[in-house]
Amino acid sequence: MDQSELTKILNSVKSGKLTIEKAIGKLKSLPYQDLGFAKIDTHRSLRRGFHEVIFCEGKTIEQIKKIVAKTKKSELMVARATPQVFKAIKKIIPEAVYFAKARIVAVKPKNKPTSKKSILVITAGTADIPVAEEAAVTAELMGNKVERLYDVGVAGIHRLLNHQEKLSKASVLIVVAGMEGALPSVVGGLVDKPVIAVPTSIGYGASFEGLAALLAMLNCCSPGIAVVNIDNGFGAGYFASLINKK
Repeated sequence: MDQSELTKILNSVKSGKLTIEKAIGKLKSLPYQDLGFAKIDTHRSLRRGFHEVIFCEGKTIEQIKKIVAKTKKSELMVARATPQVFKAIKKIIPEAVYFAKARIVAVKPKNKPTSKKSILVITAGTADIPVAEEAAVTAELMGNKVERLYDVGVAGIHRLLNHQEKLSKASVLIVVAGMEGALPSVVGGLVDKPVIAVPTSIGYGASFEGLAALLAMLNCCSPGIAVVNIDNGFGAGYFASLINKK
């Protein structure tokens, strides 16, 4: 960010030439931090309600370390992180913690969620839990109350039906499934809240690493279901948070 530009905006607010609302509008479009190999979006929280998240896949540990060094510790969230990445980040930000199942490194928010509304994360099977945890932890870090309901797939549908009270209390439901991807459609037929379907790459050969589940979810007959990409727990957690805060 150009310091002179920021000073100009602040002075305009102080003098009454610019309202706070218009000043925030200008701040949203101010520049980023250019590291050459990465351009850090320092104003994303103004536009999207949450700061930029560091995605590890495809980046070297040295690149990640340089980005983290420019990140406020209160805004740290690193997705698809390995234990090696966590070890490197821990040296820069000692407060960082590793959510191993979710593969997320972050600094836990100090304030607990105050909203009574909750997000329920459901999996068809135990093998889907890593993707579900990515969704759950993402939503929690964004300030939401999150509950979990795992291993309740259609192979034993009575396991799901035994938790109808929990289903009805949730404001948003994230349903994670591999194989044939049938669970979101079932859940969608039981609740009157938004359902976010997450296909996973779990399954035998003809599941085509999640493609079969993705296509099944896109063709759900139950209305009110949105679908994210294969194994995209982060996207589901983020979207659920946006809905939950409305």
